[in-house]
This record gives sequence, C-alpha cells and structure tokens, in this order.
Amino acid sequence: MEKWDLYNKDFQKLNKTVNRGDLLNDDEYHLVINAWIINDKKELLLSQRCANKAHAYMWECTGGSALAGESDIDACIREAKEELNVDISNSEPIFVGSTLRYFKGCPDILRAYLFRNNTPIEKVKIQEEEVMNSMWADKNKLLELNSSGKLLSNEFLKEILDIINK
Repeated sequence: MEKWDLYNKDFQKLNKTVNRGDLLNDDEYHLVINAWIINDKKELLLSQRCANKAHAYMWECTGGSALAGESDIDACIREAKEELNVDISNSEPIFVGSTLRYFKGCPDILRAYLFRNNTPIEKVKIQEEEVMNSMWADKNKLLELNSSGKLLSNEFLKEILDIINK
C-alpha cells in the first residue's frame, strides 16, 4: 500500500502518514509533483495517459504523488524513471512553482520543477500501466495540444512557456 506524508498549508511536514485513498482533513495536504523535462531543442517530454486512468488519452508532463519519506525532488526523479525510464538525477532542478489544490478528502500541494535531459525518444520506455505514448513537443505542439483540449490542465503551463521562450 502506498503511503504519503502529510503537510500543512505552509509545506511543513506533519507527524502523520496516510495510505493512498484515505480521506484527508481540509488542513492536511499530501505532496504531488510535476517533473517537466526539457531538452536542448527546447522541447518538452510529454506522456499520454492510459485508457484505464482518469483523464484517459490526455497528454501531460511526468508527475505523481510523493511517497512517505520522499522529498519533492526525489519524487520527480522516481516518477521520471518509473513512467518513462528517463534518469533526471544528474539534472539541476529548476523550481517552477508551488500551489495548494483542494480536492474533497484529498487536498494537495503541487510543486513543479523543470529538468534538462536529452534522452532520445527511442530510448524512452513507458510504464504501460500508466502511460501509452510519449513525445518531445516543441512550444507550437504544446500550444496545439492545449488549445485542442488534449493537454491535461496544468497550473504552471504559463511559467513553463515563459521558460521555453527565454
């Protein structure tokens, strides 16, 4: 069973863990991460969600819940390795932002980071239980996916686009 550490709204760890699926109080948050991966061509590595997941077939950056004992960076590294078999452990993370999100019974703190990596798409090995496809997307492709409703909504898309534009 997956366990999560809990935090208060100020991202201070509480002395409490829960099992995934347990109901949280409104003032308890679990940690969720976004690991945006960018290559030297300013393309972002996106994954497409499997048919059996919520938001099936949507494209997104790598992400997920941090496990108990994991830092946000550790969770980014694990998720990129698990979902795409991409090692970002040697990339200096760039902090993109943090926000509180409220979902009834499961509030979270979303923390987003950008990592540099040039893994060729042929070397990306998807975790078939979660991901059905992957691609490197340039800014135009990202905007096209977003405007057509095929990109999973993300609180930090504007910040990511600003970084690409630099």
